[in-house]
Amino acid sequence: MRKTFTTLMCMLFLTAFTQAQVISGTINDDASKPITGASVTLHKSKDSSVVKIAVTNNTGVYTFNATSGKYFIAITCVGFAKKTSASFEVDNNGYTVPSIALTKANKSLGEVTVSSKKPMIEVRADKTIFNVESSINAVGSDAFELLRKSPGVMIDKDDNVSLAGKNGVQVYIDGRPSPLAGKDLADYLRTIQSSNIEAIELITNPSAKYDAAGNAGIVNIRLKKNKSFGTNGSVNAGYAIGTYPKYNAGVNLNNRNKKVNLFGNYNYNNSKNANSLSIYRELLDTSFDQNGNMDNKSESHTFKTGFDFYANKKNTFGIIVDGNFSNNSIANLGTTPVAYLPTKTPIRSLVADNSSAMKNNNININGNYKYVDTSGHEVNFDANYGHFDNNNNQLQPNYYFNNLGTRYDSTIYRMLSPSIIDIINGKIDYEQRLAGGKLETGIKISNVKTTNDFQRYNVSYIANDIKSIDNLRSNKFVYTEQINAAYVNFNKQLKGVMFQIGLRVENSNVTGVSSGKKDAAGTIPFDSTIERKYTDLFPSASLTFNKNPMNQWSLSYSRRIDRPAYQNLNPFEFKLDDYTYQKGNTALTPQYTNTFSISNTYHYMLTTTLSYSHIKDMFAQIIDTTEKSKSFMTYKNLATQDIINLSIGYPIQKGIYSAYFSLNGYYSKYKADLGPDRKVDLEVTAANFYMQHSFNVGKGYKAELSSWFSTPSIQEGTFRSKAMGFVDIGLSKSILQDKGTIKLSVSDIFKTMRWQGSSDFVGQKLTGMFRWESQQFKLNFSYRFGKNTVKAARQRETGVEDESKRVKAGGGGFGG
Repeated sequence: MRKTFTTLMCMLFLTAFTQAQVISGTINDDASKPITGASVTLHKSKDSSVVKIAVTNNTGVYTFNATSGKYFIAITCVGFAKKTSASFEVDNNGYTVPSIALTKANKSLGEVTVSSKKPMIEVRADKTIFNVESSINAVGSDAFELLRKSPGVMIDKDDNVSLAGKNGVQVYIDGRPSPLAGKDLADYLRTIQSSNIEAIELITNPSAKYDAAGNAGIVNIRLKKNKSFGTNGSVNAGYAIGTYPKYNAGVNLNNRNKKVNLFGNYNYNNSKNANSLSIYRELLDTSFDQNGNMDNKSESHTFKTGFDFYANKKNTFGIIVDGNFSNNSIANLGTTPVAYLPTKTPIRSLVADNSSAMKNNNININGNYKYVDTSGHEVNFDANYGHFDNNNNQLQPNYYFNNLGTRYDSTIYRMLSPSIIDIINGKIDYEQRLAGGKLETGIKISNVKTTNDFQRYNVSYIANDIKSIDNLRSNKFVYTEQINAAYVNFNKQLKGVMFQIGLRVENSNVTGVSSGKKDAAGTIPFDSTIERKYTDLFPSASLTFNKNPMNQWSLSYSRRIDRPAYQNLNPFEFKLDDYTYQKGNTALTPQYTNTFSISNTYHYMLTTTLSYSHIKDMFAQIIDTTEKSKSFMTYKNLATQDIINLSIGYPIQKGIYSAYFSLNGYYSKYKADLGPDRKVDLEVTAANFYMQHSFNVGKGYKAELSSWFSTPSIQEGTFRSKAMGFVDIGLSKSILQDKGTIKLSVSDIFKTMRWQGSSDFVGQKLTGMFRWESQQFKLNFSYRFGKNTVKAARQRETGVEDESKRVKAGGGGFGG
């Protein structure tokens, strides 16, 4: 099966370089200046049917890929009269349309019905965009599952996210960085359903305008916000089943006029998922064969509401409130037979029947103001407050059995770990035209405070919950982080060259206090304080050679930082079972990354990027040993890491068939010396492939096949992971006059999506495997109602995203 799967991946990828014919041209105004953001529609001459839609870039250039035949184009742009070209014929050499000049319109435009559909994958110079709304196979998924399936993304057994072979990915929600990391972040993303997600942006080359955190780049999850005029909305409902059934439903409402835009949505999710984990360890003369089956239940409610007030042509005010309320539970039955290695003789067995009840509440408030005038001045102000209230109540019985199966001992713990995170930040961004270019500058002040009150109890009788607190292993950890930042960025288009240069400065002030009691009487206080203050400069620069729009080259450089998550600094122990626990590391310091890259965009289609990154003081989660038989997980500044990465993306559009192919290959070397028997010297060459095929077969039917495959690689500096991948298939049908859509899909049809890895570090040999409900059947229904029009004359004035901004990196994805 695995051989068949690998062969299928290779065959599909090799079809990526089938090339269509290129149609291109330039749109100018009556003064021969290029027009940015003009909408260009390609029509068949025979029946005037629309083939594709494109938008002109900053040099006025548009491009299409189409089969041979006779066509004409129609051009529309706000403030200009519509114009249509003469008919032309496209042969095997493509066709360049003569330059077309638009004249000023005599009257303002009325309402325009928006009916274009974004491609599922858009590739730009600085980022890749996964348009979730355009995918059939995304239905019934959550944000974490969609991340796992995104091009270039890898997720390990501990839910750590990496991009292009590098860890340290900063996750944003609607442009705001999330304070969560690791398992906490994964649990939160699992509550966000695909029906509430517009797109996932993978930003690999952020400018100085972005926070410097995230050495691998930024993943921005953009939630839906309706921009249409009038009253409109949508409803959706979904069902999925793997091992257990899952349900979700949602509603999205919007009302907009010339002055006010009111919007809101609500989503509900109820799911149960089966997972399994096996870890086999050899330490000295003893083996530990841990196997666990976990059932995770989750019920969540998410909402988003707000309004925009367009005071006049220059000033816009807005407020957004969003929240997430979830109740989760985990039942984990784990067994660990222990044996004497030389003779394989069983010694004893540990049975840990763990259960956890979690309640997580989150609410965020954003106030924003935007000023923009016709001379190019723009001011954006954002103030944000976020509150996370997470509670975890875990019962952990540990029962010991001898080699005859007789129970001879037990230790039972209850652990309560309420945590509260409060975030307050504000930022001001300003931009203006300067010396023929654009100057951007801004400041940001952010403050994060987390309070984690970890209480561990020894339980003497489960039925009556008779327990006594263990002061030695209980503690309260308070962590505060304030970051003061400022940036300046300038870009300018010269003759055939566009350059951008930026500098960001960040001043970090970090304090962590871990306090507890050393004995039951409370006479010996324990206090561990972390205090760090540091200021760093983060330069970035890029050069884009765009004299020939059909063959553009770019060079770029950036420096970035990853600060340790607060959970990874807390020095106290969090027990998983009697043989395994995790604890933080107060000595953990930030890791820094310098990245150089060169990229090429050919015919607005084939995008290739070659980059080199050097990571200093890379931190990773390792499994260390203690007390001869126990292992603990902790984060350490493990090594330096050098990565050479090659990314290739290519879309195809031929008639009813469209596709996107990406290859992400990298060479990575890890090197560290932590003392005797604690050396790391690993290198790996790895790659992952992403492929998506869509077929518009007519009469409202569409089919989709998407797949992802990863070769063996290294994760967290010490784990060698095995190959893994998936193939998903889906079918959709438009009904009810195209207002309703039914989508069916099956994920991971070959059941090849599982994590497997091994490690040989500090005298401990380890192999592990983690599986989840990757194979699921999913059914979704959605229905749209109300108006779907946008007042073109007001679109740019009111801050609605200008299409010209989407194509400055070249073209419109698939050409439309």
